[in-house]
Amino acid sequence: MGTAAAHHSADHWEDAIATGIDPTSWAYAEDYTGEDEVVTGARASAADSGVAPIGPGAAAALSLLAAGVSAKAVVEIGTGTGVSGLALLRGMRADGTLTTVDIDAENQRLARKTFLDAGVASNRFRLIAGAGLDVVTRLTDGHYDLVFCDADRRENTAYLHEALRLLRPGGIVAFAGILTGGRVADPARRDPDTMALRDLIRAVRDDDNLVSALLPTSDGLLTAAKRLK
Repeated sequence: MGTAAAHHSADHWEDAIATGIDPTSWAYAEDYTGEDEVVTGARASAADSGVAPIGPGAAAALSLLAAGVSAKAVVEIGTGTGVSGLALLRGMRADGTLTTVDIDAENQRLARKTFLDAGVASNRFRLIAGAGLDVVTRLTDGHYDLVFCDADRRENTAYLHEALRLLRPGGIVAFAGILTGGRVADPARRDPDTMALRDLIRAVRDDDNLVSALLPTSDGLLTAAKRLK
């Protein structure tokens, strides 16, 4: 690259840092993969149930992460109506199994319908109704390729601790809804949920055994890979 071109590129990059991605480009990236009728149906069920599913961009990222680690065993904390679970299943190996936990049995009924409507075999998912921390503490150490959490924000640091126990070396942990519409980045926001998210971000960032990134897709996806020994 020539000197003039390099200066132009640097100026453009500095402008992007200062202004952020423009809304049109963000929306284009968010809808890049598109969604089929099964997912839009699951989103409609979520709206009727008062559940907030992950956005399309975060769902696509989950599929990519699951595919990237060739995931065979995945844990999801916070089933919802199956939007994120289906994204994980679609990225996982064909012989992979998703274990998904939710305190609301009705959410899990709707998620089961989502998975079956998408043609996922019933032996590829295990739905467990119960409190997340009660369930995950009983799962097997080092057995899982990916752990995804979209549950009580105040329990996220505890979920991180459990995820690191559950994951094999090289496995991935991901947390949804991290940016919370700009609240985490606003130092004036001091409510318990926001403070808990900042604690989680700090814990992930400062752990030398993790390689992490905070992705600005949808409402923020905090991701980290457990280092290989």
